[in-house]
Amino acid sequence: MFSVSRNQFGPDFTFGAATAAYQIEGGQTDGRGPAIWDSFAATPGNTDKGDSGVMACDHYNRWPEDLDLMRDAGFDAYRFSFAWPRLIPAGTGTVNDKGVDFYDRLIDGMLERGLKPYATLYHWDLPSPLQDKGGWMNRDIAGWFADYAVLVQQKFGDRLDAMATINEPWCVAFLSHFIGAHAPGYRDIRATARAMHHVLLAHGTAVNALRAEGAKNLGIVLNLQKSEPATDSPADKAATHLFDGIFNRWYLDGVLKGEYPADIVKRLGDHLPDGFADDMAVVGTPIDWLGINYYTRSLIADDPATPAFPAKPVEGPLEKTDIGWEIYPQGLTDLLVRVSDDYKKLPIFVTENGMAEVEGIDDPRRVNYYEAHLKAVLEAQRQGADVRGYFAWSLLDNFEWAEGYAKRFGLVHVDYETQKRSPKASYRAFQGLLHNS
Repeated sequence: MFSVSRNQFGPDFTFGAATAAYQIEGGQTDGRGPAIWDSFAATPGNTDKGDSGVMACDHYNRWPEDLDLMRDAGFDAYRFSFAWPRLIPAGTGTVNDKGVDFYDRLIDGMLERGLKPYATLYHWDLPSPLQDKGGWMNRDIAGWFADYAVLVQQKFGDRLDAMATINEPWCVAFLSHFIGAHAPGYRDIRATARAMHHVLLAHGTAVNALRAEGAKNLGIVLNLQKSEPATDSPADKAATHLFDGIFNRWYLDGVLKGEYPADIVKRLGDHLPDGFADDMAVVGTPIDWLGINYYTRSLIADDPATPAFPAKPVEGPLEKTDIGWEIYPQGLTDLLVRVSDDYKKLPIFVTENGMAEVEGIDDPRRVNYYEAHLKAVLEAQRQGADVRGYFAWSLLDNFEWAEGYAKRFGLVHVDYETQKRSPKASYRAFQGLLHNS
């Protein structure tokens, strides 16, 4: 059980759990089109053991059971994502009615159970036909994405409590186009620079299109990391500032200030699209709330061997999760307060927070992790951050992208052979928090 109580967070604070379509749905039938993660996972060496999301947690068929788990835990809201290729198989054009029917059932099922639907439009499953046209490297994606957003608003908007445009644009752009660890797996600085701009241009274009359709309560979800120098050397401090610029400031400044950090613009140089500065009013379109995903910190050292971005994370001394990330709740407090102090005041939601832990129902380290990070949220509120919600990642063990099924983040254990769900101790801890306060 947690030592914190629900009423400490405020009377209107939202507690929820989060998932993503490709990671849990499966159901690659009924007219769903191909996504970039289908081909990326089918390419040898890209995912652990060649795992893919073809079956995942079979949420496409088992969603009533999963929503029952959400309700029984006492959560207020369910953060889920739409699968773009399930709704518009080619990315543009013909709508898949069976996909619309699925999300109708899912959203109505949330409402029937008293769960507020918090929707994400894009959690990394780009339709493959759009990748064939350049994907996030192609400026036209801003229009493609806005048209998709309008469809979602027209079909489901009257039942959604909140909508986020894009989940973790750093992962969409940098992790997937420079590091190459996620689909589409590029390692190209020009592709990266274009994706870094177009992902935020698409966000702003979609927000404007959604508002024209009457949508309310719109935001974006950024993954942020507390960046700290590995040593006190000037070189490591400079590398840390650079890393923070690529990971945090590019997206915070772009969305919340309508400008990109000058040091990163200079470093990207001619790789950025021509005329990108003319788009900044759209990139900085006002939003109603900001989602922050937080898992760990990065200790940064200077790395002269990579002149494009001479900064590399190094292993830290703190206790680590099963995926190798340091457990550092102070970083969550620091980031929430930083965003609150350095940018325009907005309601902030912790839209993902959790840890990978070894398989099993008894997960005391995860219970301790959540308790420490819930306390970090309380401390951020005490310091003035307007934090209005917290979503645990994740409801279910699931397909963890390049890690396949080897890393388990779920509050609920999933036996992937039988699809049996078994609540863990961490699920019971949230249940106690949410029912007994």
